[in-house]
Amino acid sequence: MIRLLAAVLSMLASTAASECRQALALGLDVSGSVDSTEYGMQTGGLAAALQRPEVVQLILSDASPPVRLAIYEWSETRHQRMLVNWTEVRTAQDLARISNQLKTVTRGNAPQGTAVGSAMRFGANLLSQQPNCWKRTLDLSGDGKHNLGPHPRSVKAELENTGITINGLVIGADDPSHGDKRYVQVGELSAYYNTWVILGAGAFVEVALGFEAYEDAMTRKLIRELEGLTLSDATDTLRP
Repeated sequence: MIRLLAAVLSMLASTAASECRQALALGLDVSGSVDSTEYGMQTGGLAAALQRPEVVQLILSDASPPVRLAIYEWSETRHQRMLVNWTEVRTAQDLARISNQLKTVTRGNAPQGTAVGSAMRFGANLLSQQPNCWKRTLDLSGDGKHNLGPHPRSVKAELENTGITINGLVIGADDPSHGDKRYVQVGELSAYYNTWVILGAGAFVEVALGFEAYEDAMTRKLIRELEGLTLSDATDTLRP
């Protein structure tokens, strides 16, 4: 009897250790419309957002089970490059290491096209590697509509019953000479993401009016996602 009890306790401990509170996969647009400076604003902005005190506090508010992060860049159908593989975040040092990785990333030779649907599918496949997480979320950043590969509406339909959430961060043109056209452009892109990209209960689109506003927009998005994770999410996910 004692041996049986010990085995059960060991199994429960192992199950708890394998769980995570939330899996966050973040996809960054590196298509032809994103130049080297804007690329740095994305990677540097995300690195800085992950060090914001309010974000750190939310991620570390309960390290057992922890949050897990993965970060990749995307452009054309077959171009997705991992920047940070799945990493469990239990301490401030873990977050600092991820931020430092992002700060040292250099842009590769990414193709010019914008395959939003393929980026969605790649992120969903990443999240499928984390079946024991209470919530699984894809953050997809982009500054344009798809122009090749599967249409986002088709991929969204494929992913309807997977249980994942997809949120968007749309980036408007950051050239001040556009004037009021910037608001029109980012409004159209936001509507596009709302219609064809985001998925799941409570899914949303955050807006950055230019790459220089990316850090603040990413911070707002992370706070909203992390604050939205409650015990009820875990109960719903684990309920048979």
